Amino acid sequence: MIIRDKKKTAKASILLIYTGGTIGMMQDPDDLTLKPFDFRQILDAVPELGKFACRIDSYSFDPIIDSSDAEPSLWQKLAYLIHTRYRRYDGFVVLHGTDTMAYSASALSFMLGNLTKPVIFTGSQLPIGVPRTDGRENLISSVEIAAEKDPEGHALVPEVCICFDNMLMRGNRTTKVNSDNFRAFRSENFPPLAEAGIYIRYNDSLIRKPSDWDAPLQLYQELDTRVSILKIHPGITPRVVRNILCGDQTRAVIIETYGSGNAPSKKWFLDTVREASASGKILLNITQCLGGSVNMDLYSTGKALKDAGVINGYDSTTESALAKLFHLMGQSEDNGWVRSKLEENLRGEITK
Repeated sequence: MIIRDKKKTAKASILLIYTGGTIGMMQDPDDLTLKPFDFRQILDAVPELGKFACRIDSYSFDPIIDSSDAEPSLWQKLAYLIHTRYRRYDGFVVLHGTDTMAYSASALSFMLGNLTKPVIFTGSQLPIGVPRTDGRENLISSVEIAAEKDPEGHALVPEVCICFDNMLMRGNRTTKVNSDNFRAFRSENFPPLAEAGIYIRYNDSLIRKPSDWDAPLQLYQELDTRVSILKIHPGITPRVVRNILCGDQTRAVIIETYGSGNAPSKKWFLDTVREASASGKILLNITQCLGGSVNMDLYSTGKALKDAGVINGYDSTTESALAKLFHLMGQSEDNGWVRSKLEENLRGEITK
């Protein structure tokens, strides 16, 4: 565990990127409605940021994007923006709506290769301009962490992360679990990378570090979104399963199973899985549980899926599994190659 004092924050330049979301809203003094905040005045709204020994520039998407409207095109624009400004800044803080933040953070973790600088997503449950907002602390902690460097001058957390409610979590390990609590996100299968209290305590042994600090950033913008999600539930019908698993427009299917990777053992279900697999579909098994991992060798129902050609998703979140498939399928039309890469731990997204 490493502790950094705020007074020791290394000088850095930070780009603050506002895509949209609750954190960027302020109350209009005339009609009391919430309207987008002008982030050119960020130091006026959050004067504490001026106490950091770093330069903070801002960039706002125009138009701003509601979290519910976030799509792969947003991820492509965001990744490209970071890529084009990568040499000019030591870290990036992305202000984003909470509903799809885990999807966006997961996607950026795969789209940005050889990452040597922090890309920290944050937001809030209450607008930054209202009393009791959580946005101010989330933003201050995110900027401080993004600016932090080790004694050699390297970024202390060169990862895509989510910073929320005093917790810094790996982006592709995180899920939104609460819509009206300040602790909106959890990383059930991986410990936090840092915790903010009086000091910020970094779990340095958990932070992924690049093998080559001088390697150029790789930008992977090609995404193939032909992915469906099948959530197993009691009473699921053969027609629903067939429509999702065997759909003409679907190249891959994430199967959200029970427990450690279990699904119905009925003949019609397994026959449909085998048919989809035989037709070339990529089938990925992840658990519906917030915590735990898929083990298809544990029970007969999981073993039947494995024998039918379903791939183990281990302890991946749905958000991360979706982003990983988009990324890998965007790199190649060879489904065999994609299947082989799915079981690799590419960005710290699974535990093997």
